[in-house]
Amino acid sequence: MNRVCSPYFDPDFDGLAERINGPKCRVTIDNESLENCTVVKIDSVNKQGLLLEVVQVLTDTNLSILKGYISSDAGWFMDVFHVKDELGNKVTNQRVFNYIQQALGANREGIQKSMTGSRKIFKCQSLPEPRAIEMTGRDRPGLFSEITAALADLHCNIVEAHAWSHNARLACVVYISEESTDTPIDHNRLTAIEDHLTTVLRATTTQNTNEENVKQQEVKTAYGLNPEGEGTVTDVERRLHQLMLSVPDFESPSKPIIVGSPRLIDSSDDHKEEKMLRVYIENCDEKGYSIVAIQCKDRRRLMFDTVCTLADMQYVIFHASVDSRGGYAFQEYFIRHVDGYAMSSESEKQRVIKCLEAAIERRVCEGIRLELCANNRVGLLSDITRVLRENGLAVVRADIATEGGKARNIFYLRDNSGNNIDMKFLKSMKTEMGEIDVAVNDETTITTTTTTSSMTRGSSFRSFGDLMKSQFEKLSQNFITI
Repeated sequence: MNRVCSPYFDPDFDGLAERINGPKCRVTIDNESLENCTVVKIDSVNKQGLLLEVVQVLTDTNLSILKGYISSDAGWFMDVFHVKDELGNKVTNQRVFNYIQQALGANREGIQKSMTGSRKIFKCQSLPEPRAIEMTGRDRPGLFSEITAALADLHCNIVEAHAWSHNARLACVVYISEESTDTPIDHNRLTAIEDHLTTVLRATTTQNTNEENVKQQEVKTAYGLNPEGEGTVTDVERRLHQLMLSVPDFESPSKPIIVGSPRLIDSSDDHKEEKMLRVYIENCDEKGYSIVAIQCKDRRRLMFDTVCTLADMQYVIFHASVDSRGGYAFQEYFIRHVDGYAMSSESEKQRVIKCLEAAIERRVCEGIRLELCANNRVGLLSDITRVLRENGLAVVRADIATEGGKARNIFYLRDNSGNNIDMKFLKSMKTEMGEIDVAVNDETTITTTTTTSSMTRGSSFRSFGDLMKSQFEKLSQNFITI
């Protein structure tokens, strides 16, 4: 009998490269260097989209980014972020540290797998997974109420829902299950539900409506948002950004519609609105970058919104700096298109400016924030939105969640006619809806109290841009242009 010999492979050989060169991604969390915030440092082998993954992980943990320095040239990715928790303090929660290390650290098997588990880490979720349906189209007063009523008529239980309205466009993601069994809906019935919801979206479509607008009004199963689907798991808010970009909501409607159109409502105060949000783009011909500079009122998730938009528009961020001071945010990105070139035309620059402005505006809701908590039941959301619609209130943003027999509904509202909303009416909803807890917050008073003197295009912003450019030129002498 002949002996068969085979080569021997040391089982530790696969990890040799990492032991010699270090891990492919090293995450350092420092609570000692700075007195009032936590420093998160990421050093990693670079790959396209890594910055978005990092920002998304920090966003998932509800951290506020105060400062950030990003460099990802020459095949290596280096990030430094100064962050705080939801209460404005240093991050001390060990679960948050563990999640960041797991999602971005050397032992990860991929960001998608980590983000799939993020819901289990930070949110209790009932099994089995409900189906997710996404909808886009032209918004109109009462449309969100019509959608919820249609789902109730079709005997669907709304487990979770998220909707954004901006510039008379609507993007909505809804998780649904069977009303009687609370199980996932089969594909045949799902198709019928999609057809019915498409009819609801296109109810006001006329024969004169062009084909492009009709295509924008569609309903489809969101496999990328459902772990049972075939696509990758995508954050719901990022998907909402993508849906709004596809509508597209950065184009102003031809007619002045109040729903989700903050600039149209405040048309008499355009100068003030203009000062609160500015986006500039110029080219750095020496290094072959387009420099995108943003200044606006600071808020949570701002960097997530801008990085999402640039990534979805197929731009790669090579270097960036973000800063927050005095209630305002200053961001600067050195970018190229995925084809390796900077922006070459004024029309391309204007499109990027409009898209970034829309991404920043669509999450800002200058109106009334209404939070309702009640025992969950089938048709509850339909009843609530019907009451809002019958009283002339438009839903410009909604976040709906159910857990443990309780439903938490958060709405951002405006009056359809542009008038101030009667706060007493909102609080009286408790008597009309029965056993329900109501919390009301006027977001308008918060957003309009900010002074705009520091937002003028003066020395503060230009010095920031000039400083960034000079520092970049100093630091980039050893960068390899790709």
